[in-house]
Amino acid sequence: MATGSDEWVVVKPVKGFRLGTAMAGIRKPGRRDLVVMNWNEGSSVAGVFTLNRFCAAPVHLSRERLVGDPRYFLINTGNANAGTGEPGMVAAEKSSSELARLAGVDDSQVLPFSTGVIGEQLPVNRLCTGLPAALGEMNEDNWFHAAEGIMTTDSRPKGSSRQFEYDGQIFTVSGISKGAGMIKPNMATMLAYIATDAAVEPSFLQSLLLDLTNQSFNRITIDGDTSTNDSFMVVATGAAGNEIISSKNSGLAAKLIMALGEVAVELAQAIVRDGEGATKFVTVNVEDAASHQDALDVAYTVAHSPLVKTALFASDPNWGRILAAVGRAPIPALIIDRVSIWLDDLAIVDCGQPAPGYTEEAGQRVMNQEEILIRISLGAGNATEEIWTTDLSHEYVKINAEYRT
Repeated sequence: MATGSDEWVVVKPVKGFRLGTAMAGIRKPGRRDLVVMNWNEGSSVAGVFTLNRFCAAPVHLSRERLVGDPRYFLINTGNANAGTGEPGMVAAEKSSSELARLAGVDDSQVLPFSTGVIGEQLPVNRLCTGLPAALGEMNEDNWFHAAEGIMTTDSRPKGSSRQFEYDGQIFTVSGISKGAGMIKPNMATMLAYIATDAAVEPSFLQSLLLDLTNQSFNRITIDGDTSTNDSFMVVATGAAGNEIISSKNSGLAAKLIMALGEVAVELAQAIVRDGEGATKFVTVNVEDAASHQDALDVAYTVAHSPLVKTALFASDPNWGRILAAVGRAPIPALIIDRVSIWLDDLAIVDCGQPAPGYTEEAGQRVMNQEEILIRISLGAGNATEEIWTTDLSHEYVKINAEYRT
């Protein structure tokens, strides 16, 4: 189990945003696997989706429908509806059409999302049969059950919430996420949903979401695999009744952006803490890089190295693996005698050489920790980037070897 609390963080209700769940038996009976979300008419909706070219049928539909007037999210777990060809698209359309019929909205106002096993046809009849129960359970307090309902290999539901005051009024930002494996977002994360009662202009909300994604869900990796189904959605219901936020140039906008950022980072880090088989939460910080891309290239090369990840799992202070990973990062202008590396505050490499005073015992103390910072200075500029990752354990292999059994 990765570090961090296993306890559910109470997620505050958001005015104008409702959630319902059902046990539809999509893959296994007796568990919540169907979630419906709905919001007030006139709300703003923004989203980002996976760049995996084998993106799932529901991703295609949701991306197309986002530009319209969405009113519902329809989410199932247990089946990704990816790699399913035309029948998969028909299933996504049929399920969203049935929800639209039951809810009295147009088909185009339902955005479907799926997560689970790739390459199997969606049991659309079971999904549709579960819709009345999910709709009958809709309320603003149902965040916990919704977080359970989107889980796959997750060991626990993930939620986050912030409230802030502006001009005597309380505003709320709340969200849930799911994900534990196949995690190396290439736009967003597995599935994540955030809602706020603030009123935000739609195009501005979309631009905020892009910045938000790059500082949260686009900074996590567990295994380097980008999912076919990644989606990150934000809804601003406007139920707080504030003057519509259309730029960053206001005190309310600043507070909202901070709250959104805190919730997104917390949800992203919760995915890493719950990484499949993870025993370590690892921050890789690269500083003094010539560009932000150089910093990210080095950070991800270290984070994706199987040798680094297995050393972390073994609590083995074999820092040569980190050094080797930095050296093979795709940075043609890397000058190795400017590179320094630390484990937490312990210097292990100083200007390309073993740091004076480093001892194996000191390195062991850091590696024994459940939370570790790997800090790397490239000595080439002013750019800094930070990502979060895990170790690689026996349990990761076991979970993925037995995923479909």
